[in-house]
Amino acid sequence: MTIAVVIVTACAMPPFHLAFPVHDLSAARAFYGDLLGCPEGRSSEHWVDFDFFGHQIVAHLSPDDCAMTGRSGVDGKQVPVRHFGLVLDMKTWKELAARLKDKVEFIIEPYTRFEGEPGEQATMFFADPSGNAIELKAFADMGQLFAT
Repeated sequence: MTIAVVIVTACAMPPFHLAFPVHDLSAARAFYGDLLGCPEGRSSEHWVDFDFFGHQIVAHLSPDDCAMTGRSGVDGKQVPVRHFGLVLDMKTWKELAARLKDKVEFIIEPYTRFEGEPGEQATMFFADPSGNAIELKAFADMGQLFAT
């Protein structure tokens, strides 16, 4: 009798879950689903799940909680303090930057931050229709993600 041993390893990075307020679910569906290409998951009349590049984000209808917060200086730019986002591979980041051009009002236009320094990265900031700031970034060398 032969016994097969299967070793199951956890994902390298478990998906995160983020819930955030929106003022209108239809606008959230158009932005996250149509523009960003995030497939929709479960939903109700009060919330919608989206697959945000393998992570679960949930837009909750809560108009009174929608507001842009303060900003903080980073690399000479004013970065929204409250924001969420992803670290993408450079090819995907460039494709999204091109697709979003002329379709969103950038808070910070796509550019390379910390150029020539540890942690050099491509980044861009924009907001959804409810004012939730989103940062998408990429590293030519992912080993620089936590570089000091």
